[in-house]
Amino acid sequence: MHSQLTDAQNLLSDLIARYSSRVDYLMIRLEEAEDTDILLRGDKVETLSVGISIGGQIRACYKGGWGLSSFNQLATIKDRIEEAIAAARMVGDEETILAPIDAVQAICTLPLTGTDPRKISLVEKKQLCDRYTDLLKSADHRITTTSVSYGDSSQRIILATSEGTLIEQSWVDMEMRFAATAKDGETVQTGRETTGSRKAYEDLTHLDEQVKSAAQRAVAALSLPSVKGNTYTVVIDPILTGLFVHEAFGHLSEADMAYENPDLLEVMTIGRRFGAKELQIFDGAAPQGHRGSYFYDDEGTPATTTQLIKDGVLVGRLHSRETAGKLDEAPTGNARCLNYHFSPIVRMTNTWIERGKTPVEDLFTDIKEGVYARNWLGGMTNGEMFTFSAGEAWMIRNGKIAEPVRDVTLSGNVFQTLADIEAIGDDFYWDESGGCGKGGQDGLPVGCGGPSLRIRDVVVGGEA
Repeated sequence: MHSQLTDAQNLLSDLIARYSSRVDYLMIRLEEAEDTDILLRGDKVETLSVGISIGGQIRACYKGGWGLSSFNQLATIKDRIEEAIAAARMVGDEETILAPIDAVQAICTLPLTGTDPRKISLVEKKQLCDRYTDLLKSADHRITTTSVSYGDSSQRIILATSEGTLIEQSWVDMEMRFAATAKDGETVQTGRETTGSRKAYEDLTHLDEQVKSAAQRAVAALSLPSVKGNTYTVVIDPILTGLFVHEAFGHLSEADMAYENPDLLEVMTIGRRFGAKELQIFDGAAPQGHRGSYFYDDEGTPATTTQLIKDGVLVGRLHSRETAGKLDEAPTGNARCLNYHFSPIVRMTNTWIERGKTPVEDLFTDIKEGVYARNWLGGMTNGEMFTFSAGEAWMIRNGKIAEPVRDVTLSGNVFQTLADIEAIGDDFYWDESGGCGKGGQDGLPVGCGGPSLRIRDVVVGGEA
């Protein structure tokens, strides 16, 4: 393997030297990937596959125009380089502006802390899914449908650029998703759980309580009253905080969104206040052990930790080298692609709200009537507007958690919601369940986290 790697590095270096004079920037990426996918719906096996892919991509930039060519036959690499260069020269008519980074030569592997899933047989992985399916089905006779999915993927890439960067990087990612739907007459309720890891296969083998909880929540919700739709002071748990900071705020912090939308760029002006002085928001791949962690992004920029909001004020955004260059800001190492079929675009990594100082029990104090929402069931965003469905919820009455309710959706404008955060809890939780979608690249691993939050004037949808 070492000799193969050396041969590949030498090949890429030779090709870069041969072709780079014809463009402003040239990058070659080679990729080797292995994937397992299992999907069970009830007793039916819908997907059971192991795949191996080997391929690569060429990215060329000339006068600000980009050409991309992907391949899965190394013998065609010279033709693909010619294609990418021709495309870049065809569309380029401005100026290539890429924020400078230091050239790097490195070999790095994200370390596993336990068993590599590639050492576990497909039979054993299927048996794990069967066990979790049985747990979901056995929760109650009113469980009508279940789904369990398992996925793992390993990627090893070699990246070479005309600026002298030569990086080999590899990692393994794993994820499981569970859902159970319960039905009683016309009433239908669903419970979901998702988890993931870049650390060890064992992280997926001890989820019995989490799996049963999804089914139990679906059954319990059948007999719960719907929340009365209104505007409430709401307390959300760290999982919903992570979902909120990723979906509602994080995407707006991706600089390609702002650069391509002058109105959003005006709203997301550095120095603008968005929340109280206690509010701190970060994104970064540098914190180790999370699903959005890595050493270098897909342009060879080192991983960083970027503070987006400091003391309630917008102080940063997430960049590729191109967006950083065009906005005259520092690159942050957030250019990521799902695989060699796609160009790197600006993506979140691990996004979080820093813990606060308010004891969690004090978040409920003085709330005469409110809602406590935990976990997530689903959600959507549209620009600065968001709607999230809570996995479970309770009314808050006179400062205490009271009766459980169902069908709780939380809606609002992200900027107004940030301003309406009244208190930030002293707890914190990392949620490794994220698979982010953008630009047709779905399922990119991310992490998100945060503390419990108390937010005033949240629109809670429910029964009229």
